[in-house]
Amino acid sequence: MKFVSILMGSKSDYEIMKESTKVLENFGIKYELIITSAHRSPQRTKEYIKKAEEKGAKVFIAAAGMAAHLAGAVAAYTTKPVLGVPMPGSNLASMDSLFSTVQMPSGIPVGTLAIGKAGAQNAAYLAIQILALNDEKLADSLKEDRKIKEEKLVADSKGVEVLL
Repeated sequence: MKFVSILMGSKSDYEIMKESTKVLENFGIKYELIITSAHRSPQRTKEYIKKAEEKGAKVFIAAAGMAAHLAGAVAAYTTKPVLGVPMPGSNLASMDSLFSTVQMPSGIPVGTLAIGKAGAQNAAYLAIQILALNDEKLADSLKEDRKIKEEKLVADSKGVEVLL
């Protein structure tokens, strides 16, 4: 069974990362969600990734704040796509979590998304796009989602437009 695996560094990340789950659910994509840490539970993280791959995980989404090494740790243990979502709220204006997610060594990539809610949503969309490479029905669903978003934007514009 193919699914997306979502890993969070702490329970406080859930309020933002539930945005990923909403997007995945909207497209009917199965997912697992777990709290684990690159620093506080490295063995748990390593074992989970191995088990998730055995069960069919195709993409990993990893979210963490501050030092934010979770996505990098996940990437070290898998060759599946890893999408990192830096969490907001550190004393360094979230730049520490952004830099530690995006600055990976050559050969161990992490696709890094925006900080916070938009990043969580886009991580799920990017995971779906990856899955859609081999699933035409899912690709069509993505196209339909874009069409709906465009129609909403046009309708919103018509409500406020002033044109000469």
